[in-house]
Amino acid sequence: MASSSKANLAEQDEGEEAEEIEHFNDFTLASSWERFISEIEATCRQWLADGPKRLLEKGAVHLDSSDNIYKVKSELKNAAKIYSMEYYFEISGKIADWNCTLHDLQLCFGVKEFLVISPQSASGVVLDAPEDTKLLSAVSIALANCSSLWPAFVPVHDPSRKAFIGIQNMGTIFTRRFEADRIGSQVPIKFMHLEGLYELFVSKFAYCMSDHSMHLFRVHLLMKLTYQTLPNDEDNYDDIQEADTESAKSETSPGCDNPNRKHWDDDCPWNEWYSAEDPVMGFDLVVTWSEKVVESSLEMAEMENASPHEAEKWILAPNLYPNLDSSKGDRIGFASQLHLLVNALEMSFEAPFIEDFVSVENPGSDNLESTMVIPPPTVLDRVLKDLFLEDPQLPDFAKDEHKSSRAIKGAPVESLFAQFCLHSLWFGNCNIRAISVLWIEFVREIRWHWEESQPLPKIPANGSIDLATCLINQKLQMLAICIGKKRELNEEFEDCIGTKDNASANMEKMQEVNKVGDESSSFHAQSQAFDEKRDSLLTPEGFNGSKTVESKFSANAQDVHSADKSTLDSIRRGSAGPVGSMKLLKLCQSLHAPFTQSAPLMTEDMHEERLHAIETFGFSCNFSAQLERETLSSDMSAFKAANPGAVFEDFIRWYSPRDWENDESEAKGPSTDLTEGMNIDWPPQGRLSRRMSESGNFWRKIWDEAPILPASEQKPLLDPNREGEKILHYLETMQPHQLLEQMVCTAFRASADTLNQTNYGSLKEMDTKMDQLYLTMASTLRPLQVNLLSNTSDTIEDLQRLCVVFEHVEKLLILAASLHRRFRQVPRISEAIFSNYYNFYLPTMGIGLADVDTQKEFDMKLQLSQNERQVVSNMFTPPTANQSWRKVLSMGNHLNGHEPILREIIFSMHDNASDNHYASSSPRDYQQDTETYRMYTCGTSNDLRVALSIISYD
Repeated sequence: MASSSKANLAEQDEGEEAEEIEHFNDFTLASSWERFISEIEATCRQWLADGPKRLLEKGAVHLDSSDNIYKVKSELKNAAKIYSMEYYFEISGKIADWNCTLHDLQLCFGVKEFLVISPQSASGVVLDAPEDTKLLSAVSIALANCSSLWPAFVPVHDPSRKAFIGIQNMGTIFTRRFEADRIGSQVPIKFMHLEGLYELFVSKFAYCMSDHSMHLFRVHLLMKLTYQTLPNDEDNYDDIQEADTESAKSETSPGCDNPNRKHWDDDCPWNEWYSAEDPVMGFDLVVTWSEKVVESSLEMAEMENASPHEAEKWILAPNLYPNLDSSKGDRIGFASQLHLLVNALEMSFEAPFIEDFVSVENPGSDNLESTMVIPPPTVLDRVLKDLFLEDPQLPDFAKDEHKSSRAIKGAPVESLFAQFCLHSLWFGNCNIRAISVLWIEFVREIRWHWEESQPLPKIPANGSIDLATCLINQKLQMLAICIGKKRELNEEFEDCIGTKDNASANMEKMQEVNKVGDESSSFHAQSQAFDEKRDSLLTPEGFNGSKTVESKFSANAQDVHSADKSTLDSIRRGSAGPVGSMKLLKLCQSLHAPFTQSAPLMTEDMHEERLHAIETFGFSCNFSAQLERETLSSDMSAFKAANPGAVFEDFIRWYSPRDWENDESEAKGPSTDLTEGMNIDWPPQGRLSRRMSESGNFWRKIWDEAPILPASEQKPLLDPNREGEKILHYLETMQPHQLLEQMVCTAFRASADTLNQTNYGSLKEMDTKMDQLYLTMASTLRPLQVNLLSNTSDTIEDLQRLCVVFEHVEKLLILAASLHRRFRQVPRISEAIFSNYYNFYLPTMGIGLADVDTQKEFDMKLQLSQNERQVVSNMFTPPTANQSWRKVLSMGNHLNGHEPILREIIFSMHDNASDNHYASSSPRDYQQDTETYRMYTCGTSNDLRVALSIISYD
């Protein structure tokens, strides 16, 4: 067995030796390297054949960092490594300016379309020097085989250095080579200045360093500087503490306020409720010099001291808040609080009474979240004091009101209930418990004002009820009127008691001096004074006259007794004057229009009850009279007092002319001549209408029962005590969802009206957006305005979507206000920036095209005119000691003490092929001016990047 195994091993060794002897390399076959070059060549030929338009159809990817650059990608394999080759191209034929958004390699080397080949690894760069040279050679050979003039680049070294090497075949003679690298720290002082950079570029083509000062080289120069405004929060904590200490030492000084402590939106209308973060973080100012020819380093030193105002172009780029266009709801504002209020509305249906959300013994209180905390009593007291603070001057409720604001059934922003709703948004976290506590205390405060007859603040005292507002606001308006009536009755009662006391005192004095006649006269004068005070209420503010009265005069003039007048005239009271030439039917006397009491005020629910009763019982003369019995009886009594001897038909002719059927003689109109009218038009011929002449007519029954009393002596139609208690009962017993429904409508309207007061200049897009917001709110809130929710879940979802729309508009408006504050003197800048951002923001708001990439950052560059430069220059305020201590200014071209945050320079050297030693062998086509050397530098005092391209003659 051992001998057989040894024999087998020997046979295997002989077989392996035979295979090694028989093996040979066939050099006629392509190697892996040649196949790699062939694969690159095939890919490049395909891209050349397709062209830019066909590549777009095949799915070329657009670069987010540029507006006009696309790329295609292909994977290549060589041995065990996989490489990625990308072709970058533009679709427009014009050469892009370096002020436009260019690709990094376009800016560094001045190329238009190019290839980038890199390994598919974690770093994405070639770390081995032989490998990058071999890889670049393969691409160069492939491009030469397909007669392509594309430049090719390979990333090398560490990724943080952004280093590249490249090559470009420019024909049969010229070859351009590229190289770029970066110094990330410890930049030599020499290269911080323009003079040192100029000498660095000259050293690339000068034979020795001594030639720099002995020879003049015509170097073409382009320079671009970027300045950035200081952020608002530049001061650190130590600086703030130091400033606070200094201000404490000078506390007695009236001018010790630090202007840096003022927030940017202190004078904006929303600042009363919250402080918004400035959406404009700052601005970048790009200053560009036109192309210059520099012949010495001394000229570079002079250029470093040049002012940025001497530059050819100024381009402004705003830096906006990064999350301004996000919809995450992480920003505090009206929209975020309105969303919480909508959540409270959804929860308000869980209990029948508001007190149930406050009481801890409520069985349903377990469903309340632990986060629904109630603010401490100090916060509650502060809110109530602010709500019920007496303002000597009533605000103008219609001031700065949007034209579509009244389409929302809420309350004016300055009214008491609207202020309550706005405070509720920020009371606690706007949960249902906090709202319930605030409402209960709010109603208690209103009851105190009622019981003490104190006027309600922030309620217009015009004696009318605005039915276009919500029901709670109507109730508060009516309660304010009742409080006013109650105060008037109390004052009249006190005046009456005081008048009687004064009269008795005067009588005692006159008895002492034995002047009984004078005593009687004095008492009559005092009584007449009281009567005149009562009659003074007979004015258009307290009572109404007839619509046909041509001139109104004091009732006192009509009530003066005269012995020369007839008996009927001597008892006429409460007359507002004769009605044209109308005569009484039974007496040849002028028909007088009486002063009447105003119709009793009614809120919306009272009108609805009346309409419901009419729909139930039907409309008839008697039923309408029953509804209006008190008002009708009051008017009849006043008419009887103003027209002694009048009959029911006289009242109908004046009060309801359509129920009196005149003949042709009177239908022509009353005579202008009173004497002629007495002879011809009296007695007037006519009759009552059919409904008034029916037996058992309720109007005639009221007429028969109505006493003869002028309006000044009648019982008021509005009982302030009864109506006031009814209103308080309504406020104290209303259901939670009824309160929240009206609060949501009012809060949306008041928030929008507050934002509408913002001054943002003449931005048409913002005006349009505000108009759309009001229309959207009116349509979405309509189910709540009728106090009837047909589908709660659908309505809540609509309200939540409305909050999102409100948030978008609120963000835009805050941005518009911030821009307007900065560019009031040059509104073109704010209008241009806002218009561009508005178009950029549309897809986020769900209005733009669906295929727009909303993740793209806002990037805008606006070229400034000469008259706009000074305004922008003033934005770069000289830095304070607290702001400039961190860094030492080491670069030139300062703008108000600010050095550029980025300096970009392009050096170039042009040469003519006829001037070199290859001229004799150069074709005629290349006897032209060529950019033989080009160097791009970019950086600051702590960072420098250099990219060099050189053309050689092969």
